[in-house]
Amino acid sequence: MTSPILDSTSKLIAKLQTLAPEQQQEVLDFVEFLAQKYAQPQQPPQKRVLGLNQDKIWISDDFNDPLPDEFWLGESKG
Repeated sequence: MTSPILDSTSKLIAKLQTLAPEQQQEVLDFVEFLAQKYAQPQQPPQKRVLGLNQDKIWISDDFNDPLPDEFWLGESKG
């Protein structure tokens, strides 16, 4: 009894041998692309750390206040 993987491999090789050399190269390029794409282990996203950058930035007390009309109308203050 043959294993399913061995049977699939034999079928694949038989099909490859029927292709022209240029087509075989295309198959090889595609297999290498797939191997590279899926070889990289998927890393879980890092968890956020609360307070990691505390006291690193400053925001003005009036940050959420509406902007004055001069800002929208393009008028200068001086």
